[in-house]
Amino acid sequence: MKKLGFLILFLFLLITTIQAQQKPFRFAFISDTHIGSPDGKAEEDLRRTVRDINELENIGFVVITGDITELGTYKELRLAKKILDSLHVPWYLIPGNHDTGWSESGGEGFSEIFGYDRFNFVYNNIYFIGCASGPYVRMSDGHVPRDAMNWLKHKLDSVSPGQPVIFLNHYPLDEGLDNWYEVIDELKTHNTILALCGHGHTNRKVEAEGIPAVMGRSNLRAKADEGGYNLVDVAADSIYFTVRFPVSHRERKWYATKNAPVDYATGKKYSRPDYRMNDTNFRVKPIWTFQSKANVISTPLVVAKQVVFGNQAGNIISLDLTTGKEKWSYKTGAAIFSSPATDGKKIVLGSANGYIYCLNLAGNLTWTYKAREAVLGSPLIENNVVYIGASDSSFRALDLTTGKLRWSYNELTGPVVSQPVIRGNTIIFGAWDTHLYALEKSTGKLLWKWDNGKAIRNYSPAACIPVIKDSVVYITAPDRYLTAIHIRTGETLWRTNDDAVRESIGLSEDKNLVFGKTMNDTIVAYETNGSRPIVQWKLNAGYGYEHTPSMLIEKNSRIYFGTRSGVVYALDASQKKVKWKYKIDNSMVNTVNVLPGRKVVAATMNGKLVLLQGY
Repeated sequence: MKKLGFLILFLFLLITTIQAQQKPFRFAFISDTHIGSPDGKAEEDLRRTVRDINELENIGFVVITGDITELGTYKELRLAKKILDSLHVPWYLIPGNHDTGWSESGGEGFSEIFGYDRFNFVYNNIYFIGCASGPYVRMSDGHVPRDAMNWLKHKLDSVSPGQPVIFLNHYPLDEGLDNWYEVIDELKTHNTILALCGHGHTNRKVEAEGIPAVMGRSNLRAKADEGGYNLVDVAADSIYFTVRFPVSHRERKWYATKNAPVDYATGKKYSRPDYRMNDTNFRVKPIWTFQSKANVISTPLVVAKQVVFGNQAGNIISLDLTTGKEKWSYKTGAAIFSSPATDGKKIVLGSANGYIYCLNLAGNLTWTYKAREAVLGSPLIENNVVYIGASDSSFRALDLTTGKLRWSYNELTGPVVSQPVIRGNTIIFGAWDTHLYALEKSTGKLLWKWDNGKAIRNYSPAACIPVIKDSVVYITAPDRYLTAIHIRTGETLWRTNDDAVRESIGLSEDKNLVFGKTMNDTIVAYETNGSRPIVQWKLNAGYGYEHTPSMLIEKNSRIYFGTRSGVVYALDASQKKVKWKYKIDNSMVNTVNVLPGRKVVAATMNGKLVLLQGY
């Protein structure tokens, strides 16, 4: 007991000494600048804020907590950096979901332009640390990437005992960030005195399981005459927040919190992801699991008793299908969001470094093809030809044997992130430029392009993989419509948003039904016909709120899909009921790969792969 008393006294004196070393200082806190917003005012709003900060005295530095741009394009990122470079004090920033979710570079452009997507520094003995939180390329919840989480733990391990920590992230530390609990548990092992975030566009205190936490307003003016930002004053015992308006120079103090250690050993219990469903569905067994060191945001390929996938660290990895042990890996040098394809002898996929890679089954490089920008799209291989879209305005056909270009269609105005489909001599795919494209497979000639009438790129039919029955193409998109399109003309045959399906779609084995995943609990099955939308059945699967583009796959009368919360579902297609569900982790499940014997290979955004034995 005496030793414990001495330890507590020592820590108290240490923290008191550290606080005594701190001098009062002020920094500026900006968030959600959204450069490139449709109304065109975001750039002026940020320039106003930068000018105002430059005119103020005693600003130590500036922090910006994400959504720097609207769509994460190189043009938007370069413009944002040009404006921020005119600041007269150091500035630090992290990306938000708008910088990565629709990014033409898969988020790589952010680090290329700004030099980093995370930061740490010490100012007046306070340790500031911030990191990215995605999601990347797919619609999902916020998620601190696996490699960033490892980095965060490593950096915080170097912090001196008792040293104050201020953490910055785009998302609040709540369930909108799917691994919020992992971040919080790490921060609570240190003297974390404050967490700052953006995302919600309003100034307010936010809940973070006892960690003092504040959300900063957007820099945008919205419907007001001017935007705004926060000044943060750090005193010996308190931290004060003042909203400032850069044109009128009005200020208003709105919040204060203690600058003091927080007792995190309160014993209070907080909610954590619930895995009890796995006990209920005891007949579903993971044959093996594998944890990648970086996020996985694509569908694993199964070929020659191997499971092959790419991760956000740029590694192509092969696992033994039987054991889940790593067989080989190949480093591309940039994030991979492309799902690999195979002809049974070769493996092809794209990388955010702009290269398309072809490997043999032993992981040896056969050829590469260099596009002008990132290749986020997934390839389709047919008759020794690779069909794949990129972010350089092009969709290409390459010779599988040599990697030589056969043809290229170069009229896209947004990146391709999904896989094409083929029917006869027509190849169909969507892009983040509002359009669905139909090209002549043999020449690349444009047959038609379709849009949903909305000019906003975020509503593009880009994330879903279309399905085809007879002469009808079916798609879902973020506008929450299911659409039937004539394959020869591009004519809209019908559209319905009665069930608000979003980006996920699937085709029954007999091709008589098209499936959609709604944003709340329900799977809906429509008849495949070109006349009008007819619902065949609906099933409340009980998965809750849902928005991830995980396609629905039917095999042997089971319909498989994944959710944003790490759960794989199997529905009985004949009995119209949930057969089983299994929770892998708490992040988005990519489109699964269904194998014979009712086995399922699934990968989550958090980098976990699992081979499930279903029934």
